[in-house]
Formats: sequence, structure tokens, C-alpha cells
Amino acid sequence: MRRKEASAGLLFAALPISGFAVFYVIPFGITVLRTFYSIDGTRFIGFGHYLSVLYSDAFRLAAGNTLRFIGVGVPLLMALSLAIALILNTRIKGADGFRAAYILPMVLPAASVILVFQIMFDTGGAVNYALSALGLKTVDFLRSGSAFWVLILLYLWKNAGYTIILTIAGLVRIPGELYENAGIDGAGWFRRLWSITLPLMAPTFFFVMIVSIIGAFKSFREAFTLAGAYPHESIYMLQHFMNNNFARLNYPRLSVAAVLTFLVIFTFVFAMFVWSGKRAEGFE
Repeated sequence: MRRKEASAGLLFAALPISGFAVFYVIPFGITVLRTFYSIDGTRFIGFGHYLSVLYSDAFRLAAGNTLRFIGVGVPLLMALSLAIALILNTRIKGADGFRAAYILPMVLPAASVILVFQIMFDTGGAVNYALSALGLKTVDFLRSGSAFWVLILLYLWKNAGYTIILTIAGLVRIPGELYENAGIDGAGWFRRLWSITLPLMAPTFFFVMIVSIIGAFKSFREAFTLAGAYPHESIYMLQHFMNNNFARLNYPRLSVAAVLTFLVIFTFVFAMFVWSGKRAEGFE
């Protein structure tokens, strides 16, 4: 019976496993092999392309900006989502309308959103018009260091809806009796937040953080549409580096950047899974 069940399970899993192998595993293997050969694919050159990419100023700039964007954007997104989720979880008046507002960015086309941000933050945009009306100095938001914060704002606005939903789902799972007992013992709002909400929300925070990091890497679409293939250096991301090498048909450098990005993400996520598992064992 067990053998029949195993055979049936493998039969049903064969199609998705085959698709995953054909469209993900095999292409990634080819990408890794390409990093060790010359551009024309005829000479084996070892780690030459890796050294070339690691010593490239463009790659260092892109990697530094990507890490900076993740380091700033992900904590801000998680904190914003938690704050809004805590407010909505109290069932305040008008919460239903607010739920509709934070879900809206999830269904809007990215091109429409970018157009609105360009209208707002362009040199002659709405924000600079307001600054001029107030007698203040205008700012070239999209062609200066301010472009980083415009992209952060766009990232928060675009991704907050989904992370708020996830955070609310985690808050709902916390038993209300814990808060009632803590209130009887004299614990205030902050004490309950620190000692009950945050520890019990750890698994949800872990998942939200992974989703937020993935969303941060997807922000290249917005950065590219907002400022083009060669934007201000503050928002020149790893995807810009890979996209520009693809345009120049330099596939080995593109492949190296993709492999290095995969290794960094895999190492980080694996470390977080190990840490989460040990933390769960500690609670047990």
C-alpha cells in the first residue's frame, strides 16, 4: 500500500518537478557553467570573470546600493506594516475604508504608478511646484541623491499592502487571553507589545522579511521605468548591472552577477531558517 501511495505521489509530482527542472534548474546550471568560459564560449578561463566582476566599480556600486536599499527599505516596510496592522487590529472606526486604500497599490499597474511618481517628483513636478509656491528651493529628485528616497517611498507604497495583510494575520493568531491576563497583572500597552506581541509574531516577521527582501529585488522594475537604464548612481542596482551587460551581450559577466546574487540570497535565507529553527526549539 505504501509503495502504491509513493508511486502515485511521484506520478502526480512528476509534471511540476519536470517543469521546475526544465525552466529553473537546468538554465541555472547552464548559467553557472557560462561563468567559467570566455564570452564566445570556446575557452575555459576559470574564475577570471568572477575576479573581473568583483573588481568592477559598476558592480561594487550596484551591490552597495542594493544592500543599502534592502537595509533601509525592509526595516521601514516591516515597521510601517506593524504600526498600521496594530491600528487596524483595534477595530477603529473607518478601518474598512483604510483597508481598501492599502490594497489598492497591489492592483494598480506599475506603469501607472511610475507615471504618477514622475508627475510628482520630476523637475517641474507637483512637489517642486509646491516648494516654489512656498518660496523654497526646488530639488531635482530623480537626478540627485534624493532619487534613493523616492524609490524607497515607491517601494513602501507598492509593497505595504501585502505585508500589512500578513502582519494582521499574525496578530489575529495571538490569543486574546494573553493580553487580558497581562492587563490584570498591570502590564501597560508597551509592555504587552514587547513581551507578548513581538515574541509571538516572530514567525510572521520572518516570513514578512523574506517577502520584503524579494520585493526589494523586484524594485528594479520601478527604478528602471522611473530613471532609465543609467539612473543616478544612488539607485543603480544589481539588476541595472545585469541588464546593461545583457544589452552588451556580455553573458559571462551577467551570469557571474546572477550567481553571486543567488549565493548571497541563499546564504542569508538559509541562515535565517537555521536561526528560526533554533529559536523555535528554544521556545519548546
